[in-house]
Amino acid sequence: MIYQLQKTLLLFVLFFLFTNNSCANENQKDIQIYTSPNASEKITPKSIENTFNTLGLSVVGNNDMNKPFLQRFKNTHYKIYNLAMFMNNEYSYRLIRKYPQFGALTPLTMSIWQDENKNINIATLTFHGMARAANIPDNDEDLRAYAALIHKALKKALPNGSFNKLTITNNNIADSFQINFAADVDLQQDEDLEDYVDDFEEEFEGEMESLGFLFPNITNIQDEIFKKYNYKQYDFYHTYSICKFDVIYPVSKYYPQAGAWAPCSFYIYKKKSEDKIYMGFLGVDNWIKSLSITDKTSIKALKEAEGMIQKIIHDITE
Repeated sequence: MIYQLQKTLLLFVLFFLFTNNSCANENQKDIQIYTSPNASEKITPKSIENTFNTLGLSVVGNNDMNKPFLQRFKNTHYKIYNLAMFMNNEYSYRLIRKYPQFGALTPLTMSIWQDENKNINIATLTFHGMARAANIPDNDEDLRAYAALIHKALKKALPNGSFNKLTITNNNIADSFQINFAADVDLQQDEDLEDYVDDFEEEFEGEMESLGFLFPNITNIQDEIFKKYNYKQYDFYHTYSICKFDVIYPVSKYYPQAGAWAPCSFYIYKKKSEDKIYMGFLGVDNWIKSLSITDKTSIKALKEAEGMIQKIIHDITE
């Protein structure tokens, strides 16, 4: 009863926001940017994190990208540029239970940056962007309520803010651009599933790290969320937040809102009822199409990173 009332109120808030703000504009179909004046610099990535946390959107990572950018590239694009990961456990549970592929958006991500006009900006996915990319119905009540909670957090974190009208030319994206894999579980004699999974993920992590990929967050959905709800349909369900400096540095120069897609989430799970491991992530065409990326350096970095991940998975599962 209480949950239904909360959901109804959140859906009402979402309807109000979408009909009374520029976020209703078709140019913000997948990405939304919320902006506030910040000449006083009172709003910081940390204050934004604290606001999200108080509203039940737990920030599981909030990384200052300027530090590694300076060390690696001797330059930065913005005075402030952070990539943060956040999630609400209840909505994540409800959505993954219905749509296992929602792990590709668990946790969700946002970029936080201060532009040359001393405005602080936050970029996140819209409910439509989440639905399209994860290939789930955009009228799902839990998804809409999740999106409404994000709107509430944006407005509270940036109290004098508003949604930007984005100038994106490609507004009719239909594909999800998911990249999915499945592998048979082939246990050796005297090998149990836990050891099998540990060896599989250890090889995955080692191969990825050798190519410069980082894991700013690893979430054990099984232990951290499913157990809380006594949900026992999976043997395991993990998600990896994946980042590569050589990708986000060139992309963020012209497309700082790319943090709505980055770090990307890679999911891996096994249901008790099946003898297969399923894995997946959202392809970089999500970035390219939704942001209308034309910069060749950015596109090359994105495509190369995607190819590396695919090759690693193919090599491990062969």
